[in-house]
Amino acid sequence: MPAALIFDMDGVLVDSNPFHLRKWIDLLNEHGIPYDPKELPSQILGHRNDTAFRRFFGPDITREESRRLSEELEATFREEFKPHARPLPGLKALIEESHRAGIPMAVASSAMTKNVEFIVDALGFRPYFRYLVTGDEVSRPKPDPEIYLKAARKLDREPAACVAFEDSFVGIEAAKRAGMKCVAIASTFPFEELEKQTRADLTVTSFEEVNLERLRLLVKDAPGRRRPRENYKL
Repeated sequence: MPAALIFDMDGVLVDSNPFHLRKWIDLLNEHGIPYDPKELPSQILGHRNDTAFRRFFGPDITREESRRLSEELEATFREEFKPHARPLPGLKALIEESHRAGIPMAVASSAMTKNVEFIVDALGFRPYFRYLVTGDEVSRPKPDPEIYLKAARKLDREPAACVAFEDSFVGIEAAKRAGMKCVAIASTFPFEELEKQTRADLTVTSFEEVNLERLRLLVKDAPGRRRPRENYKL
């Protein structure tokens, strides 16, 4: 079985990305910043906010201004999304099956800690996750593998024996660069694009297509479950 399961949040635990997208459109329109509606999803979804702010507000945006904009943006998101917080179809069954099998689980999301805790608690999933690793805890955002390596280190598991669940291009790249197996969930971007344009080991339309037996086949040739402690210093 997989040594651990590590989940992204937006577009993986919940279908929150349409809400994020609307808030970004409102923000860019408010500031008169031009954007391409077709390109916007790939420019913001899966990215940490400070990365997206530098893209649209310019590289000279201060850390304080970026933090202020992010706090405002995400506070309005949480308020609007709260009534709609529910797990993606099939997710709860997979998490409960994995919990019964004793497989440790964690979240590795580029979102701020307030958002991650808000979503996990709204879903009632806090007891299932040993760790919540957020964008506030890493210096290098996805597609850098830092957040996934940190999650594996906290779980004391070998990255190559872990399975990550992602919905975005940068997230899939981060998981693969960490050496993990990656399941791409086509909740945000089209199935065909994820299958053809990423290095995901498995692409599915929903968690209803995923169970532990299918995940076991992904990691059957992976090295040992426990990570060598001296190898994963960040």
